[in-house]
Amino acid sequence: MTVFEVWAPDKRVRLRLGDHDHAMEAGVDGWWRADLPAPADAAYGFLLEGREQPLPDPRSPWQPDGVHGLSRLYDHSAFAWTDQAWTGRQLPGSVLYELHVGTFTPEGTFDAAIERLDHLADLGVDLVELLPVNAFNGTRNWGYDGVCWFAPHEAYGGPDGLKRFVDAAHARGLGVVLDVVYNHFGPSGAYAPMFAPYLSGGSNPWGSAVNLDGPGSGHVRRYIIDSVLMWLRDYHVDGLRLDAVHALHDEGAVHLLEEMAVEVETLATELRRPLSLIAESDLNDPKLITPREAGGFGLHAQWDDDVHHALHTLLTGERQGYYGDFGSLDCLRTVLEGAFFHAGTWSSFRGRRHGRPVDRQRTPGHRFVAFLQNHDQIGNRAVGDRLTATLSPGLLKVAATLLLTSPFTPMLFMGEEWAASSPWQYFTSHPEPDLAAAVQNGRRKEFARHGWAEADVPDPQDPATFERSKLDWSELQKPGHAEMLELHRKLIRLRRSIPGLTDPWLHKVEVRHGDRHVVIRRGPNVVAANLADTPQTVSVPALPRSVLLATSPGVVVERDRLVLPPESAAVVAVR
Repeated sequence: MTVFEVWAPDKRVRLRLGDHDHAMEAGVDGWWRADLPAPADAAYGFLLEGREQPLPDPRSPWQPDGVHGLSRLYDHSAFAWTDQAWTGRQLPGSVLYELHVGTFTPEGTFDAAIERLDHLADLGVDLVELLPVNAFNGTRNWGYDGVCWFAPHEAYGGPDGLKRFVDAAHARGLGVVLDVVYNHFGPSGAYAPMFAPYLSGGSNPWGSAVNLDGPGSGHVRRYIIDSVLMWLRDYHVDGLRLDAVHALHDEGAVHLLEEMAVEVETLATELRRPLSLIAESDLNDPKLITPREAGGFGLHAQWDDDVHHALHTLLTGERQGYYGDFGSLDCLRTVLEGAFFHAGTWSSFRGRRHGRPVDRQRTPGHRFVAFLQNHDQIGNRAVGDRLTATLSPGLLKVAATLLLTSPFTPMLFMGEEWAASSPWQYFTSHPEPDLAAAVQNGRRKEFARHGWAEADVPDPQDPATFERSKLDWSELQKPGHAEMLELHRKLIRLRRSIPGLTDPWLHKVEVRHGDRHVVIRRGPNVVAANLADTPQTVSVPALPRSVLLATSPGVVVERDRLVLPPESAAVVAVR
C-alpha cells in the first residue's frame, strides 16, 4: 500500500491515481490521506473541490512531465549508491566552485557535468555548488523560479540524474552544495498556495512572501525544513546555500533559520558527516553565523558581498549603484581585516547606516564565503560580461591571488579558473506569452534607467542568450587561458600547503597599502600586490626569505623590500 497525503485545510480533496479518482479521508490539522496500492512510479495528482483538473503534489518528488503535469511516485531507496565510504567535506579549509548545470556543458545535464568533475578535482576545489535545480516551468532558467521544492528539474536529469552527479562527485573526493530558494515561489506552476496558506500576503522583490509566522505557518515551516532534510539525507548533498535569507520574514521567537540549523545538526550527527548551511544575506549581520550558544542562529557561513565589492571596484574602477562607497585601498583593508565594510556605517546606496561589526577575535574568516565573480555579479550586469572583458591578464592574476590567499572561504564561478570569455547572461524560457513579455520588457527598462540602450540588453527569452552563456571548454588549451588555469591550480595548492594561508583568524590579518599597492601579512607569509601599470617597490613587515609564488617573472627581493613588476602579485615567506 502507498500512503498519499496532502495538507489542504478548509478544502475537500480527492486523489487522481492513474485514470481513476479516489476519495481521501480528512485527518487532523487539515491533512488528507488515502492508502492505496500503486506502482512504484505511478502518476498522481490531487483534485480540489470545484476543479476538474488535478494539481501536482506540493511535495512532489518527481515531475517528469513538467511543473503543470501530474506528480510521479519516486522510491529513494531504489538508487544504488556507491559512496558508503564518504565521510563528507567540512566548509573550513575548503574552496567552493559555483556552477549552473544547464550552461556548464553543451548538453546541460547532470550526466554531462559528471564528465567534467575530474577537471574540478584536478583544479583542487573541495565543494561544488550547484545553482538551484528544483523543478521550474520551461527548460532553461537560472533556477530561482522553482516551484517544486522536493523535485529535481527533469531537463537536467531528474532525481536519478542528481543522485548520479552527487555519487560521482563523492567518488572524486568532491562535496556538493545545493542552492535552494525558500523565500518565494516562481511565477508559473506554483500550485502549493492553492492548497493551503503557504503565502503571507506580503511580498519581496521576487514575488509573494512565504508564510513563516502567520496562521498555519507551522506546516509551512515544516514543509521547508522537510525539503532541507530531504536534499541532505536522500540526495547525500553536503550542504545548502540558502538564497536571500533577508527575505524570510519571521517574527517568531525562534527564527526559521535557527530551527533549520538545529535539525540539520541533528541529521549530521545521525549521518556522521558534516553538513553545512550557507546563507546569502543582504544584512551584514554576523548573528547568522554566530553559534546558537552565543545567541546566534548557528549557520555555518554566509556570502560576503562586501569582499566582492571592494575587490571589483578597486580593480575595475566602477562606482555605480551599490558600488558607490567602495573602491579604495583602505576599503580593501577594512574587508580583509574585518569581513564587512558596512558594519554599522553609512551606506550611501541605502541612505542609512547598515550592518554590524564582526568580532575579529572570535569569528573565523572561513564563515564568510568570498568571491570575485558569481552568478549574480556577472548575470545581473546588462550584458552578463565577466571580469575577463574588463581586466588585463595581469590584474586578473592579481585578483585571483588576493582571493585565494584571503582568510575567507573562497569561491570560484564556473570558467573563472581559465578566464573564460563566454558571458553569463540572464536567460529564461517562460512558455506563457504574457510572462515572457513582462520579463523581456522589465529587463530592458531596468537597464535603460542605468544608461544602457535597450537594444544592447540581451533578450532573456531568446535561446541564443542561453547558448552564449555556455562555457567553451576548448579554451582550456589555448594560450592565456591555460596559463590562468595553471595559476589557479598553484594558488589552491599553495593555500592548502601553507598553514598561514588557511589560518582563519581575522585579528591576525594585517594590511598595509600605498600608492596602488597592498601588502597583507598572513602569519609567516606576506602577500604583496601591485595594481599599477608600472613597477613598484614595496616595504614588507618582516624580512623576506623566499618567493613562494609570483604571477609574473621579475619579482626582486631587496632586504625588507620587494620590487614587483607591473600588475603583479607575489606570495613570500618571511622571517
